[in-house]
Amino acid sequence: MSVPAPPGDQNPVDRTPADPTPVDQTPVDQVPAGQNPWGPRPTGPATPYWPPSPSPYPIPVPQPRNGMGVTALVLGIIGLVLSLAVILFWVSWLPALLAVVFGFVGLSYARKGLATNRPMALAGVILGAAGLLISAGTGVLAAVAVKEVADDRRARVAKEKESAAAEEEKRKAEEKARHLSFGQSYTFENGLKVTVAKPQPFAPDDFVLGHEKGNKAVEVTITVVNTGTERLSVETGLPSVNDATGASTELVIDGSGRQKVITGYVLPGKEAVGKYAFSLPPDAADKIEVEFSPDAKRWPDAYWSGPTS
Repeated sequence: MSVPAPPGDQNPVDRTPADPTPVDQTPVDQVPAGQNPWGPRPTGPATPYWPPSPSPYPIPVPQPRNGMGVTALVLGIIGLVLSLAVILFWVSWLPALLAVVFGFVGLSYARKGLATNRPMALAGVILGAAGLLISAGTGVLAAVAVKEVADDRRARVAKEKESAAAEEEKRKAEEKARHLSFGQSYTFENGLKVTVAKPQPFAPDDFVLGHEKGNKAVEVTITVVNTGTERLSVETGLPSVNDATGASTELVIDGSGRQKVITGYVLPGKEAVGKYAFSLPPDAADKIEVEFSPDAKRWPDAYWSGPTS
């Protein structure tokens, strides 16, 4: 079948864009019989426009990542509160530090548009930083206070040791001062000055108690002088005598009336003299020790010692 040539200048290839008639691209051999293949095609009804239907599944919207900001704020508050507590400041640095870290992460998310709570993250950073500063300051103050307490304790202990050493030295000095030789004097704290003379031989009469044959009897003379301004009493006027072996000796009582016991009061500036006889075994009679106190309940004994001859 031969295709007729297009009439005139109606070659569809040479049609300009100004021609409003659209070019039919239907192949020539498919044009229905009786229709000019180069003529305009008959127009049919316009195809209706249908808008795209919505998707049956919702498109997920990304949620804001606000968890870091919230966590930073909570930790910042906890860190700040703990830092203000005197006894809990040492645990406040951890939540405060985490608040700063999480707060910076939350600020980074906010800059990237991934979070919407930038003020909350910023508040967490500020509270965390404040908690760290307060915790550090409180720690420094606590360290200084502990150091001062430790120094004060060491100074107190050193002072107590010095005081104890001084007391021990004083006790030793007083103890040494209370050990005298016969003929020396010792003044007690109440003002009574006591002197024990060197023992003298004593010959008991026939009516004697506390003395056996073969023993050596000695007489001990004690003089008490009141150096104060008020009268003072002598509560224990009897001395205690030990022989050379440290054994206690017996008080000798006879009918001679030479023994005299100090009792009662001693007026200011006055003295009282007591005489006492003691029996010593022959093998321990070369040295004795006399113990005496005007009031044994208040004042410790003083000691006088020496040979008996």
